[in-house]
Amino acid sequence: MLPLSGERVNARGIVCEKLDSFDTIRGSSTLKRGFAHMQKNGVVMDVTNVEQALIAQEAGAVSVMVLDKLPSEVRKAGGVARTASIKIIEEIMDSVTIPVMAKCRIGHVNEALVLQETDVDMIDESEVLTPADELRHIWKWDLTTPVVNGARSLAEALRRIEEGASMIRTKGEPGTGNVAEAITHIKKVNDELRTIKSIYDSGDNQDLVRMAREFKVSYDIVEQTA
Repeated sequence: MLPLSGERVNARGIVCEKLDSFDTIRGSSTLKRGFAHMQKNGVVMDVTNVEQALIAQEAGAVSVMVLDKLPSEVRKAGGVARTASIKIIEEIMDSVTIPVMAKCRIGHVNEALVLQETDVDMIDESEVLTPADELRHIWKWDLTTPVVNGARSLAEALRRIEEGASMIRTKGEPGTGNVAEAITHIKKVNDELRTIKSIYDSGDNQDLVRMAREFKVSYDIVEQTA
């Protein structure tokens, strides 16, 4: 797997442990991104209880995402949307054999740490829930558990990767069933990828610097992505 710019070799999220006579490492970029890679081309089902999780598993989902309420219910109810009950998450983890993910609020470090302590397989720092911080996302290099983030453009995706995200998904319009927003974001990301690749192929480093400034990310990650 290719190393990405901004990767922290000595990040706080990397944990070295002794298991019998072997040294084990958890939280490395290779492990985090390797697990995220296994979710590609599969369906991650939103569930709120054990029964739904079992149905998702039987239907062939690659993993389940545990929520307090489904996005459509969150949209209807309004108010503050928080992470799912730890009790429900643990019950689902005890009942299914596929990976279990859970959402935390954007910028809510402690919520992410609590989910990490429950041993969920992946954390989704999600816009579906009410943001805890309107300006900053979680610094994900400090977490041992891999984190997925949403992005509406290549600029957002690269910023989340530099913060330590292991996987990027596009953002749709939660709770509506309308996939048009997600399709728009996918096309935008692909268009921007083609743009920076053509700039890179032309050898115009100055224009790559301009793109890095426009995206508000480092030059290295733009160059490596191109």
